[in-house]
Amino acid sequence: MASNQTWCYRCVGEISNMIKYGKTSSGNQRYICKLCRKTRVENYAYQAYKPDIDKSIIQLTKEGLGIRSTARVLKISTTTLLKRIVLIAKNIQQPIISKGKTYEVDEICTYIKHKQNFIWLVYALEKESKRIVSFRVGKRTNKTLNYVLYALKLSEAKKIFTDRLKNYKYLIDERLHSIKRFGTNHIERKNLTLRTHLKRLNRRTICFSKSMIVLTSILKIYFWI
Repeated sequence: MASNQTWCYRCVGEISNMIKYGKTSSGNQRYICKLCRKTRVENYAYQAYKPDIDKSIIQLTKEGLGIRSTARVLKISTTTLLKRIVLIAKNIQQPIISKGKTYEVDEICTYIKHKQNFIWLVYALEKESKRIVSFRVGKRTNKTLNYVLYALKLSEAKKIFTDRLKNYKYLIDERLHSIKRFGTNHIERKNLTLRTHLKRLNRRTICFSKSMIVLTSILKIYFWI
């Protein structure tokens, strides 16, 4: 077989394991793997079928490209791109939170569909490593805040720094809670980075999220890959 693309990427088989298996309706040669019996086409005309398309989606998402921009660069439809983003995010696991660490917690306001539909990104940043260990998108309620704080409580957090939002006073043990000046410097700087990198989080922008699922999926890719 002349093309180096004719190999089984599902079972990582050798080229010799692939044999011809007829042609597609568009006339492209199809192959089947003798080991796993899965088929593939030697040269896909549609870009979304390329094996490395997910890597490109992740890279462009982390670089802050919007949905339409990414779709144009990769030459795939926006509908396919949205489905891929959600699928990629489903396979991302929340990182393991180390015990006895110090955290900063803050909220970022954005909107979904229209500017009157406010939504909040609440997240926790580990003070030493600057990693995002937990986040939640939702209304600015105790339920949303507590989702993030609960993960920190399970990790036996040493200290939790927040701003002066009064909800924290009732959700965090006073022995762990601190609202001192400059206590949230790192996460405030992270807020600026997020608004700079992700257009959908900018304060003044024509880019916005139409779906809570897509927004959450993009944040999972940005934070945890």
